[in-house]
This record gives sequence, C-alpha cells and structure tokens, in this order.
Amino acid sequence: MNLSEIKDFLIGEFFVTGDPTIYAAQVMIALTTIGIIFTLTYLKKWKWLWREWLTTVDHKKIGIMYIIVAMLMLFRGGADALMIRTQLALPNMDFLEAQTYNEVFTTHGTIMLLFMAMPFLIGLINVAMPLQIGARDVAFPYLNALSFWLFFSGAMLFNLSFIIGGSPDAGWVNYPPLAGGNLSPGPEINYYLIGLQIAGIGTLTTGINFIATILKMRAPGMTLMRMPIFTWSSLITSIIILFAFPVLTIALALLTIDRLFGSHFFTVIGEGLPEMYVNLFWLWGHPEVYILILPAFGIFSEVISTFARKRLFGYKAMVYSMIIISLLSFVVWVHHFFTMGSEPAANSFFSISTMAIAIPTGVKIFNWLLTLYKGKIKFTTAHLWALGFMPNFVIGGATGVMLASAPADYQYHNSYFLISHFHYVLISGTVFSIFAGLHYWWPKMFGHKLNERLGKWAFWLFVVGFNVTFVPMYIVGLMGMTRRVYTYEEGLGWTTLNFIETLGAYAMGIAFAIIVYNIYYSARYGERDKTGDPWDGRTLEWSIPSPAPEYNFAHVPKVKGLDAFWIMKKENKTKKKEKEPYKPIHMPDDSGQPFMMSLFFFISGFGFVWEWMWMGILGLVGVGVIMILRTFDKDEGYHISSREIKRRERAAREDRIDE
Repeated sequence: MNLSEIKDFLIGEFFVTGDPTIYAAQVMIALTTIGIIFTLTYLKKWKWLWREWLTTVDHKKIGIMYIIVAMLMLFRGGADALMIRTQLALPNMDFLEAQTYNEVFTTHGTIMLLFMAMPFLIGLINVAMPLQIGARDVAFPYLNALSFWLFFSGAMLFNLSFIIGGSPDAGWVNYPPLAGGNLSPGPEINYYLIGLQIAGIGTLTTGINFIATILKMRAPGMTLMRMPIFTWSSLITSIIILFAFPVLTIALALLTIDRLFGSHFFTVIGEGLPEMYVNLFWLWGHPEVYILILPAFGIFSEVISTFARKRLFGYKAMVYSMIIISLLSFVVWVHHFFTMGSEPAANSFFSISTMAIAIPTGVKIFNWLLTLYKGKIKFTTAHLWALGFMPNFVIGGATGVMLASAPADYQYHNSYFLISHFHYVLISGTVFSIFAGLHYWWPKMFGHKLNERLGKWAFWLFVVGFNVTFVPMYIVGLMGMTRRVYTYEEGLGWTTLNFIETLGAYAMGIAFAIIVYNIYYSARYGERDKTGDPWDGRTLEWSIPSPAPEYNFAHVPKVKGLDAFWIMKKENKTKKKEKEPYKPIHMPDDSGQPFMMSLFFFISGFGFVWEWMWMGILGLVGVGVIMILRTFDKDEGYHISSREIKRRERAAREDRIDE
C-alpha cells in the first residue's frame, strides 16, 4: 500500500468524515485527551493514578470507577437523545441526515441500557453490598477488577465507532438480516458485536462474583432472611445474569462468525434462521430488563425504609416477589414479537405470563406505600427520587399490561406508545433509582453529602421534564407515529406534541447538568459526614466511618436480626465494639494484570472489528500470556497491623466526638 492509498484509506474508510458533529466530537476528544495527559503530567499524578485506581482491587474504588464511566455514558447517551428530539421537534427537519439518525438512535439505546444503566447499578452494588453483609471485600477481588476493565474496554471500543469506522446503525437489537454482512458490510456492526461481547464477559463474571460473595461472605448471624433487601435484589439479579448473559454471548458470537467467516447461522441463503437471533436476543433481552429493575427495587426499598424511619413492610413478601419476577422474566420473551405471526396458543401463553408479572410488582408497590404509612417521613433528595418513582412506574406498568395483550399489541407495536411505555418503566425505575442511590450512598463513598438544595432542584426539573417528554409520546403513538422515523410531514397533527416532547427532553438535560454541578459544588463546599451515619441508617454500611476505610470493618459485626445496625443502635452496642482489641486484617494485593488483560482484549477486539486477523490473534495471545502469568502469581496479600487499624479508628472516632 503506497502513501496515496494509505491517505485514501484513512480519509475514506478509517476516520469518519463529512458530518460537522463528528468533526466537533473529534476535536473535543483530542482536546480532552491532551488536557488529561497535560494535567496528570503537570501535577505528577501518573504514579498515583496507577497505584490508587488502575491497579486497585478494592470493591469501593471499583464501584466508584463504574459510576464515573456510567455518568460519562449518561452524558453520551443523553446527547444522542437530545439530537433525536431536536431532529423530531418540527416536521421536515434536516438537523440530522437519515443515516446519522439511524446511528444516533442505535447508539442511544445501546449505551443507555448496556453502558450506563447496568454499570451504574453494578457500581452501586460494588460500593454497598459488601458493606451491607459485613464483608471485607467481594469473594474474588482480582476478578472484580478484571470485570470492570472488561466492561470499560467494551464500552470504549463501542464508542470509538463514533469517530473511527462509523457507528452501528441497525438499532439496539441489531437484528439480521439488516445487521448481516450483505446489508451492513464494514466495521460498524462489528463494533456493536465485539464491544458488547467483551463487556458482556465482564458482566457475567461480575454476576458470579456477587453470588459467591453473598452466599459465602456474610457476617456471622446474617441468615438469608436477615439480609438487607438491596443485597437480596443484588443476589437475584446476579442469578439472572448467570443464566441470561450466556445466551447473549452465543447470539453475538454466531452473528460475528457469520460476518467475519461467512457462515450462515442467521442467513436464509445458507438455510440459517434470522428469527433464531431474535429469539436468542430476547431470551437475554427481557431478563435484562429485570437485571436493570430489581436492583432499583432494592435501592428504593432501602431509601424508603430509612427515611420513613420504619422497618420495610412485608420484607418476606418483597423477597418472594423478586424471586417470582426473576422466574417469570425468562418466560415472556415472545411478547416482543407478537406481530411475527406465532400460533394463538403461543401468543396466549406469553400474554398471560407477561401480565402475571404485574402481580408481584404490585405487591411491592403496596409494601412501599405501607412502609410510608404512619412513618416519620424525611423528604431528602434521595427519598424524593424514590417517591417520584412510584406514580411514574405505575403508569409504565399499566401501559405494559396493555401491550401484553396480543390483539391490542398489533395496534401499539412499533409506535411511539411503546417508546413511551419503555421509557416510563426504565427511566422512572432505573434512572430514578441510580440518582436515589447516588445521593444515598455518596457520603459512604466520599465522606460528604451532596448538596440537598441543588439535588431537589435537579429532581423537580427532571421529573417535570420527564413527564412533559413522555406523556405526549403516548398520545402521538396512538395517533399513528411510528418509531425510528427520522422526519415526518406537516399536517399529520404530530407537530405540537413533538415540539413539547423536545422541550421536556431539554429540561431533563438541564437537570442532569445540575446534578453534575452538584457533584463539583459538594466536593468543594459539601458538608463533611463525621458521623458515618448521616441518614440514621438501618444497615451495616452506616456502622463504619465515612468514607468507608480500606478494610471496611475493624471488627467483623455480629448480626442479630434484620436491620442489623438499627438493632445495634437500640442496644447501644456500637460503643462496646470500639473497646474490643483489634487484630491484623488480611487484604488482597493490588494488581495491574486486569488492566493489561483488558487492554489486550481491546486490541484484539479492534483487530476483529476491522477484520485484521493478525491484530485480533496478537491481542488474544497477549490475553493468554497474562493468564499464564496469573497462574504463577501467588497473590499472598498483605496485613494491615492492629496498631494501624487502631490509629485509623481512633482518628475517625475523634472526628465523631468533634462533631
């Protein structure tokens, strides 16, 4: 290849060109990268970055890194949403071209679900769950770090498509034959397949890790029915991950083989079955909805119980409801394609199984309401997000029951009615919960509260904007507006509603900006939490200083019942603990191997995206070398001395006395 051919390749194929938004993004990415490198070099923070973050196996720091990346993905996915709404604000808009619009709605859905919502929840689980069960860390700290870096590599590989090679454009479901090699040649769809595959491996190992942690590392006395409800939701979610994600792995792998090696798993021409991909995708896809919702239910339960100052009403019913929901989540997937023409018996079965999910979900709503009944309610920002969730989620759930009716679904399918239902469930369920959890556990992560005034401003603006955006979508959907159209003609009666939706979307964007500003403002001026228990909490994470120390608990707690810390406070046992002698605590070694292994996964993935087999294989060799090195790594860990623990605990106690 001569210089002219290399130039043609770089401009014509490698870098995405021709769109001003892409050029702006490329400039921003370049400037941001230069700024980060300059700042780290100027402040001499490279060693700090490597030692404290890139090589850490501490579950709390890994949780924080998940949350940081998820916030960045929320910005990216939110920007996509605003571009979609700007394009649809008025008829015949040309803000985006049709091809760009296809790419934007594809990346919006994929990023929001797989690289924002789920990692955000996994981040909160990483931070809170081990503390709630009285553990020093997760069962496999090294694997936990590897899980995060695999997710990060997959997310970066997927996002790289925006400026190199081109974004995938076949929708977040990526159905063949549209996503096949004949109709979508080039690297775009490969980014989707391989980026999700790498991140999915990380998610699967996370699920295994959480299950082992919860089952084997609970504090003495914490039986399954004494676990905090958020930990229960984490356990059930992890079990769903264990069974659901291998299905996605298979679907992505088979479609990748179709595209890279010319097989015919999903192509009719080779007697393959495109419909099989749809089945496999939704066998994973609908449980995925509950992977996003069940931890949210756990967060709301913790927040409502804490700020109502009451024990969670119907604790056992809540647990059994989540188990039933998780089982039903695997027998509803066909409702996503009622219109494909299944037999009436099949449609009837999946209609009934879908509607049945409303029963355990309704049980939970009533339990939250009865927890609030006669409670001494505090309207903190975290609690407002939890209270705001209930009415909005009921709207999404009720319209979900309407969609579960197969005959009615023929009218709603593929319309904006479905889009609104989907967002009412996932935004009011998942997004509200991550904001609730963020405000609730922020002191435990960083040692200070987020500003309540700014938090409430953001809440009200977001909730109003959310309803202004999505209520009109129900109406415009019933009027016949279908999803995935990039423009529409005048005179259809959709203009006013679409314009109102766009105003609502921008209000949500402003609310997100306030939340980001709140993080900055609180870091500089926020009230420091010297008590370790700023909300008068009920579970064990509030029994230790804020931010949580490296070893979590100086003494392993002994649990006597549900709401273990609440019982300790009533019995005044917290001061007695401080008088017990300290013992050395064993901690795992940090390691750079997870970071390096994920870097090789990224290199390999990039090679396969471009079908440069030498690079793909080279990356896999690097992964194999790291695995071999790990095999011979003794990883004996280290001990924190009793003197050092005593010093840290005394410093934390003096802070509390000063307070």
